[in-house]
Amino acid sequence: MCGRYVVSQDPDDLAEEFGVDRIAVKERLEPDWNIAPSKEVYAVLTRREREGTGEERRLASVRWGLVPSWAKDPSIGNRLINARVETAAEKPSFRRAFAARRCLLPADGFYEWRGEKKGKRQPFYIHPPEGMLAMAGLYEIWRDPTRGDDDPHRFLWSMVILTTDATDEVGQIHDRMPMLVGPEHWADWLDPGNGDVAGLTGVLAPAVPGVLDAYPVSTEVNKADNNGPQLVEPISL
Repeated sequence: MCGRYVVSQDPDDLAEEFGVDRIAVKERLEPDWNIAPSKEVYAVLTRREREGTGEERRLASVRWGLVPSWAKDPSIGNRLINARVETAAEKPSFRRAFAARRCLLPADGFYEWRGEKKGKRQPFYIHPPEGMLAMAGLYEIWRDPTRGDDDPHRFLWSMVILTTDATDEVGQIHDRMPMLVGPEHWADWLDPGNGDVAGLTGVLAPAVPGVLDAYPVSTEVNKADNNGPQLVEPISL
């Protein structure tokens, strides 16, 4: 699974890294070394304003915890933070988003914990030696029925991270990890008109040997209120 991750880049740098045509965020987010579910995060997605207009790649802000369009209230998003790639295309909560609302979730890296859930668990920071990760995500737009048509907050944009079986060093820490999308497949993954489920699944990839580094970090990251670059500093065990 993925329960915490890091984004330290500003939106201008992310826009350049991911070939974004338009930065369409409600407000610029601060660098965050301890992103937890329910926080606002950056997502790269493809949208068009209306029929007949060209598609553009945007950098948007979305809430972590997917709220399906049919949900009665947004609390369901507290449970939908990860989706198994093996079943996401068929699950009622995710299948509409998988069909047409796919996104990339930029990340410096992510955290996983090793150890029994009820015992002492050691956090590890997992990241590429250089550059950023593009985690595979799905997003939804939920209309709040309690808000009027003129309320700027009537629509909630939210996302879920796709996960798969972990490989390489990551598999020694946790059995699941985020799906990754390589730059050569970004356009295919983001294309809302691409309905080839089998083909789309094929553009996703777990980590392969040598792609990611993993090392232990302080348990300070366990508390969601803690933040700062010291959280990704390696420690000795």
